[in-house]
Amino acid sequence: MKGKVAFVSGAGSGIGKATALKLAGLGAHVIVTDINDENGQAVTDKITNSGGQASYYHLDVADRAAVENCFAAIGQKHGPVHFSVNNAGIGGAPAAIHEIKIENWQRMIDINLTGVFHCLQAQIKMMLATQTQGCIVNVSSLAGLNGVPGGGSYVAAKHAVIGLTKTAAKEYAQAGIRVNAVCPGFVETNIIKGVPDNVLDFNNKFLVPMKRLGKPEEIADAIAWLLGDQSSFVTGHSLHLDGGLMA
Repeated sequence: MKGKVAFVSGAGSGIGKATALKLAGLGAHVIVTDINDENGQAVTDKITNSGGQASYYHLDVADRAAVENCFAAIGQKHGPVHFSVNNAGIGGAPAAIHEIKIENWQRMIDINLTGVFHCLQAQIKMMLATQTQGCIVNVSSLAGLNGVPGGGSYVAAKHAVIGLTKTAAKEYAQAGIRVNAVCPGFVETNIIKGVPDNVLDFNNKFLVPMKRLGKPEEIADAIAWLLGDQSSFVTGHSLHLDGGLMA
């Protein structure tokens, strides 16, 4: 990845942070984006202080104009983006479908689905315009593969991310653009703070054969593989990262 540019949304913490550090370690110039400037700048500084290359951009992925302006600025200053990781997302308090407040539903869709669409569209436009045979990874979830009681809005958004991934993979394969997704189970990030302890205990004791949570670095390693040449015949795939749960 040396000499190439990698974009990561939601890179200020969790899976995004681990991915930004991983890609920087592989030689990429990482475009760190986040809505939390303090966290995003801290990750950028960590990369540059260790000898890597990184630049920070404030970005709210739900804001279409902000995404378009961000990619215009990136293209002007750094050139085309070769690798993109659409990771920014939120969790939410559990609620049965008949109890979901419409404002909570809309916020979930705006960030976890439309935010991915905004970035995906900007990335593909840039790659086509510059004839860059790039790679994109969208971060979905096991909730994108199964129903989750109490998680209707999150499940809907993450299912849709997988649909977008498959469609983009087919539409742009001949242009040399690969698009894949990762589907993590419960991972040690801030997003699981809203998950009740009894649910996590049940997950670790009975559902996951490895009997533990995943680590952000494990997800980052898988994302790096999907972006790299080693996975050159893989597109439209949704990779389960779940300690064996889906088995």
